[in-house]
Amino acid sequence: MTLGRYFGTRFLVTALAVFGGVVFLVALLDAVELMRRTSGNENATALAVIRMSFFRVPMTAERIMPFCALIGAMSCYLNLSRRNELVVARAAGVSAWEFTAPAVIVALILGLLATLVYNPVAANLQERSKRYEIEIFGQREFGQQESGFWVRQRSADGQSIINARNSREQGLRLAGVTVFTFDQQGRYQDRIEAASAVLKDGAWELSDARVYPSNSPPSVHATYALKTNLSREQVRENFATPETLTVWELPEYIRLAENAGLAAAGYRLQYHKLLSRPFLLASMVLLAAAFSLRFARMGGVQKMVLAGVLSGFLLYVLSKITEDMSKTELLSPATAAWAPVLIGGLTGFLVLLYQEDG
Repeated sequence: MTLGRYFGTRFLVTALAVFGGVVFLVALLDAVELMRRTSGNENATALAVIRMSFFRVPMTAERIMPFCALIGAMSCYLNLSRRNELVVARAAGVSAWEFTAPAVIVALILGLLATLVYNPVAANLQERSKRYEIEIFGQREFGQQESGFWVRQRSADGQSIINARNSREQGLRLAGVTVFTFDQQGRYQDRIEAASAVLKDGAWELSDARVYPSNSPPSVHATYALKTNLSREQVRENFATPETLTVWELPEYIRLAENAGLAAAGYRLQYHKLLSRPFLLASMVLLAAAFSLRFARMGGVQKMVLAGVLSGFLLYVLSKITEDMSKTELLSPATAAWAPVLIGGLTGFLVLLYQEDG
C-alpha cells in the first residue's frame, strides 16, 4: 500500500508538472502571437491581450491532456529506473502490474476531474474570451471565418436568413449581423445590416440597424425588432459548437437536435469523447509503461522512449481519422471515441503482459 501510494504520487507530480509546463508554453506562444497581430490596434493593451490569451489557453490545453499523461508516465518510470528504485522494487518481488496500477488509478481520477470539472471551466473561459475579442477587435471576431454563422427562421411576417460574423453566449448575442427577409410567398423583401443582435422573447433586437428595402430608400434605426419563432434553446442548438459544450449540456443538445431532425453526430462524438477521457488517460499510462519500464543499465532506453512517443502520435492520428469518419457518418460516434482508447489500452496491456509473463 505504501509503495503504491509512492508510485502514484510520483506519477501525479510528474504529470501535473508536464501539463503545467506545456500550458505555460502554449500560453506564452499564444500571447506573443496575439501581441504581434494586435500591434496596430489601439484597443489592444498588453494586459488585455494577456487576459484574452489566459481565457483561450485552457480549451487548447484540454486537447493535449493525453500526451501529458503519456510523457508524464514515461518520465516518471524512467526517473525511477535511473535512480535504481525499480531495480530494488523488482528485487523485492514487485511486478510490473504493481508499478502500473497506482498510475492507472491516478490517471482515471485525473480524467474524471478533467471531464466533470476542468471541461466546464474551460468552456466558460472560452466563452469569455470571445467577449474580450469583441472589446478589442470590434465587430470582427479575431480568427473567425468569413462566412460566419447562418440560421434560417420563420415568423408571422415571413421567412428570414440571418448571418452573423460573431456569436456569443452560444448564439444569444450576435455581432456583425446581416438579415435577408422574405414574405410568406418567398419573395425577397429587404436586407438589414446591424452592429449587433440580442434574442428577446419572440424577436431579435437589432442595434444600429440599417434597412435596405427592395423598392424604397434605406432607413436607419437605433433599435429594430425582427420577429422570430426561435426559442433560446433552438438558437443555442444552431450556433453552439460541440467543443464549447460541457458534459452536462450535451445530452440536452443531442435531444434537441434529434427532435428538430438535425444531425447530432457532432454532439454525440463530443459527449463520448468526454466520457472516454478517463480511460484514454489510463490507456496512455499503460502505453507509457510498456515502453519505459526497461532498466536503464540494460541500454536501448532511447529507442524505447522514441517508440513510446511514436505510439502516442499514431494513436492521436487514429483518433483524428475516426473523428473525421464519424463526422461524415461513416462511423458511429461511440466507436470513433472509444476505438483509440481500446487500441491504446490493449497495446500497452499486451506489451506489458509479454514483458512480464513472457
